[in-house]
Amino acid sequence: METVTVRRVIAAPIAEVFDWCATTTNYTRSPFVLRARLARPGTDAPYGVGAVRLHTWLIGWFRERITAYNAPYGFDYTVDRSFPPARHELGRMTFTEVANGTLVEWTTTFQAPLGARATRLLAPVVGHVFGRILDAADAALARG
Repeated sequence: METVTVRRVIAAPIAEVFDWCATTTNYTRSPFVLRARLARPGTDAPYGVGAVRLHTWLIGWFRERITAYNAPYGFDYTVDRSFPPARHELGRMTFTEVANGTLVEWTTTFQAPLGARATRLLAPVVGHVFGRILDAADAALARG
């Protein structure tokens, strides 16, 4: 298993940053996410607990389920299915108010289908894609 964490400060209020990041369709503003949609809404909010999100990235397809939702401070998810198939233990986004905006921390723990070496090689790619999605959030939300 490999854990990837990407941190970024976005110069916007925490509630706006949380809403942008929770809304999966925004991810297509990154060049690495080809398609994203909400397949099933959550019980407490559209992207709340139980929500199912579908993503098609340049590196694969992912079916995610929201497992914890604490707006505007964070949410957890798990990847129920993916192609190529991979093992996934944790997906988490946390949001913290800081002096110049909102600190976003995006963490995932996964294992690629071809083992530890492939996982280590893929980790920087996953981190790069997360970073580009957060770049898109910054471009959409930052005031400056």
